[in-house]
Amino acid sequence: MSLPARRPPDAPAFLPLRVVTPAPTPRALPRDIEAALWRGDQIGAPVTAVVPSGFAALDAELPGGGWPCGSLTELLQPQPSVAEWRLLGAAVRRVVAAGQTLVVVGPPHAPHLPGLQHLGVDARHLVWIPADRPAERLWVTEQLIRANAAGLLLSWLPQARPEQIRRLQVCAQSCDAPVFLCRPVTAASEPSAAPLRVELRFGADWELQLRLLKRKGPTHEGVLTLASVPGGLESILTPRLRQPSRLIAARQARDTLHVVGSPAPRRPAARAAVRSLAAH
Repeated sequence: MSLPARRPPDAPAFLPLRVVTPAPTPRALPRDIEAALWRGDQIGAPVTAVVPSGFAALDAELPGGGWPCGSLTELLQPQPSVAEWRLLGAAVRRVVAAGQTLVVVGPPHAPHLPGLQHLGVDARHLVWIPADRPAERLWVTEQLIRANAAGLLLSWLPQARPEQIRRLQVCAQSCDAPVFLCRPVTAASEPSAAPLRVELRFGADWELQLRLLKRKGPTHEGVLTLASVPGGLESILTPRLRQPSRLIAARQARDTLHVVGSPAPRRPAARAAVRSLAAH
């Protein structure tokens, strides 16, 4: 039988206990703060409401599934007043159907009322402010945002500076409506406080081509192609005229055959062929 080892004279009478502190459990954040936080690899959820764009593919890429309210959205395109109405048509229709007002500030051209009627916009729900000078457009836009005076605000600010955009974004955070700023595509290289920036172009077959330059979430790669025939033409375009790219390709092929030596058709016959092609 073995005896226990004797304790050395200088050893303590007892060994100190090691206190292990449990790791703190994460506490849930308030819902509004949780919504305001987002990881860089995820599409953020907006704190405010959104207005659906009417394009399922686009809503899937927008934070919250639509155009954000209480925030700026920049629409950048090579030529103004070409495609923004086609992009915003469904959102405008939804806002007007709810009895709210569409406010347009400083458009390059006067709004075309018959075309807006195809979007479901009655003249009684349209406010057009033809501000000509950049300072006037900026001032009117800021006052409308501060007063929360629109159901949807569409303003053309081609010459706005980054600090002016930042000021508008601060004001827009207390606004209930989506605010769209139409600017030239050259402004894409400038810094902007707008949380959402969209480059807008149009294709040969009536489609819209979008690049999400900035959004609350991961970088979007590639181009979104959205089918969008203007409302006034949708009922009169034939199937062939819905795809003009095929007509262009056929003409280019015919011109190529003519260059390599094929005889060129007579002009009356060529016109008859084009009319026959367009009629189908």
